[in-house]
Amino acid sequence: MMDDRQHVITKDDRVADLLGKIRSDFASKPFVPHRIFKQGDAQTIGAHFWPGRWRARDRTGDEERLFQVEPGSQVLARCRWQPNRAEHPTLLLWHGMEGSSASGYMLITADKAFRAGFNVIRVNFRNCGNTEHLSPKLYHGGLTNDLRVVVHELIAGDGLSRIAIAGFSLGGNMVLKLLGEYGENPPSEIKAICAISPSINMRDGSELLMKRRNWIYQRDFLRRLRQRIRIKARLFPDAYDATGLRRIRTIKQFDNRYVAPAFGFASADDYYAKASSFPYIGRIRVPTLIIHAKDDPFVPFAPLRDPSIAANPYVLLMATKHGGHVAFLSASSGEDRFWAENRLVEFCGIVADEL
Repeated sequence: MMDDRQHVITKDDRVADLLGKIRSDFASKPFVPHRIFKQGDAQTIGAHFWPGRWRARDRTGDEERLFQVEPGSQVLARCRWQPNRAEHPTLLLWHGMEGSSASGYMLITADKAFRAGFNVIRVNFRNCGNTEHLSPKLYHGGLTNDLRVVVHELIAGDGLSRIAIAGFSLGGNMVLKLLGEYGENPPSEIKAICAISPSINMRDGSELLMKRRNWIYQRDFLRRLRQRIRIKARLFPDAYDATGLRRIRTIKQFDNRYVAPAFGFASADDYYAKASSFPYIGRIRVPTLIIHAKDDPFVPFAPLRDPSIAANPYVLLMATKHGGHVAFLSASSGEDRFWAENRLVEFCGIVADEL
């Protein structure tokens, strides 16, 4: 006779067991940095200029698709479908600040995932990937509604039943925040999520980026952001004032002038507080992989030390000593150099098959 006290296996139990097995498996595949590009800056810059990433070009011929994310605003995605697409899992990729669907890490991940049997959809933020004309508005780091709309259309319109979502840097923050917003009731079709070098506390990231040592990164982001405002001012002259752009010297100044008022935030600090995923991660109820290097030069690792992260049984944190920002350029022994992308695809594949 069954003991009434016998433990009933719940979803939480199954997820905890699966993530425990994945943790053990991944422990046998630790990140070993390239012997020349070891320190965080060397990793970040070395990976950026590595053959295959540097000046990557999207020559895939992937299907273009527009998603209407709100009235008057669309985002452009590039889709690569397996035969009988509904029978395969789908990986939805979300890039980082001022990246695009053609960023090197997006193309590399898409190729790995497609070879592993996934449909792959690379989505541009609003305005990114030369799509400034598709939306009168900018994007911001917590704009989860755009991702929500894309996911809903893929489920309701395309009938896709096994979806994994992965985000890099700022895109990782968006992915984590969205799944935290879903809380106890995420769509059952979302099987796994992954965030690489996510900026889960945007205020801390902004402060770190303003350090003198990080001038090279901030200058590059500002160059791209200034150019975007110039383009928007030409397309939507009544909505954008491009005068005085040269006087903007930090990302926070840019956010104070353009991003915060465009989306109804009181200030850049108010924007960072409300757009950061940190308060939401404890609510995630979908198997989640976070990969973050402790030597990331401009997205701090420290917020991930908070006990609330480890306390969530749905979150597997892989914290590496080295790896830089969205880099993880490995010494390579059997795999290619891009360790984080390999773990991302492997994690999503295991979870999509098991749950």
